[in-house]
Amino acid sequence: MAKQIGTLSFFCGKMAAGKSTRAKQIAEQCQAVLISEDLWLEKLYPAQVRCLSSYIEYSTRLKPIVKELVQSILTTGSDVVLDFPANTVNQRNWFRSIFAEIAAPHQLFYLARSDQHCLDQLAARRKAQPERVETDTEDMFWKMHSFFEEPSLEESFSLLVEGRS
Repeated sequence: MAKQIGTLSFFCGKMAAGKSTRAKQIAEQCQAVLISEDLWLEKLYPAQVRCLSSYIEYSTRLKPIVKELVQSILTTGSDVVLDFPANTVNQRNWFRSIFAEIAAPHQLFYLARSDQHCLDQLAARRKAQPERVETDTEDMFWKMHSFFEEPSLEESFSLLVEGRS
């Protein structure tokens, strides 16, 4: 009997749309392995991610290792929830390489939130997590927003759109 491959779940949404919160919920509901980019960056590169360019540098370092790990977990039959952003076509292509190479099922959750909703969430996050006050700014939101690419049907993902606030 062939072993079943686990499902890969991942998330698209503007900064502060609720991707990490939703990732935790999905992982809990599905009893899946949750892998968080923020946590890995914090543990492996403490205090080194200070701006967009350092984020890109360290995130790029993580991806080959994470890809191999996720594929290994999926092939055991366990589901994986990846709390890494899928906010650009290039980022989504990385996710595609993970599941397509091993023919794993996937689901892309798109958290469609208004700019104002995200800005409100960002302000609340700064209050709740003062250590993020320097990075979770309105200026950073607009900088990240300039790169954001809404997923399209032409990308052929198993897409689940949640909310339009």
